[in-house]
Amino acid sequence: MQRVFLALAGAFPEVARMLAGRAEGNAGTKNVFGESQLKMDVATNNLFLEILKKSPDVASIASEEMELEEKGGGDAYSVAYDPLDGSSLVDVNLAVGSIFGVYPGAGFIGRTGLEQSAAIIAVYGPRLTFMVTIGKGVFEFLYDEAEGVFECTGEIKMNGEKKIFAPGNLRACASEKWYLDLLGYWVKNGYTLRYSGGMVPDVNQILKKGNGVFTYPGYAEKPEGKLRLLYECAPMAFLMEQAGGVAVAGKGRVLDLKIEKLDQRTPVFLGAKNEIDLVRSYMEKSSG
Repeated sequence: MQRVFLALAGAFPEVARMLAGRAEGNAGTKNVFGESQLKMDVATNNLFLEILKKSPDVASIASEEMELEEKGGGDAYSVAYDPLDGSSLVDVNLAVGSIFGVYPGAGFIGRTGLEQSAAIIAVYGPRLTFMVTIGKGVFEFLYDEAEGVFECTGEIKMNGEKKIFAPGNLRACASEKWYLDLLGYWVKNGYTLRYSGGMVPDVNQILKKGNGVFTYPGYAEKPEGKLRLLYECAPMAFLMEQAGGVAVAGKGRVLDLKIEKLDQRTPVFLGAKNEIDLVRSYMEKSSG
């Protein structure tokens, strides 16, 4: 596990440099899900893929940008990743990130997020940081550019009092009245809006502040929402729970959802327990 961590962490400064200097725009290709790829999507995916394929510890590799699960050269762990979450924000110079979920053994199908051995998010912003859990809390590391090393800044815990809301998929308000009502509650009760359009920077902020809620519900046209279980929601849920927060897909935990296909999607609600309880109370009113 340590070798896998070190290999990935060693690539984060390179991604930050690529973001600072690479030309913007589309790559002229699409990923397997039919979504246009930006140049940085392709570049970061290839970087992480080559690192993981060379690892003697990685059995299987799955990326949001690839069609199939690839085989690595080892048998200890399987790594699923979103190489550049929020890549559409690159052109407007907002923070973006990478997400990794690490599973013991080979393969992903039929497993649940609860089986993850580790989860990591890297944030490429004014500072380069990453958060990691191996099931024993969440710790943040900050890159010291002068020394060329990451230093631990401490443990991350969901125990603050700041009222932050990051409401994704507001188009759902058109068909989901409960979500519109919940939005009104946040506004009327003095919550602070913090939403960039990138899951990594938005959830990272909630984790750093120690409170708040990130929401991405489904709606009439797409009841399962947009975010993918394997590449985004399961690793984020593992981090959130290990920091003392809660991660649900509705009534149940995100980490209990079985991965039935690589591109499986799910609604997701992440944050402090009291904030998730509030979200669920609004959902229950609509179904009751």
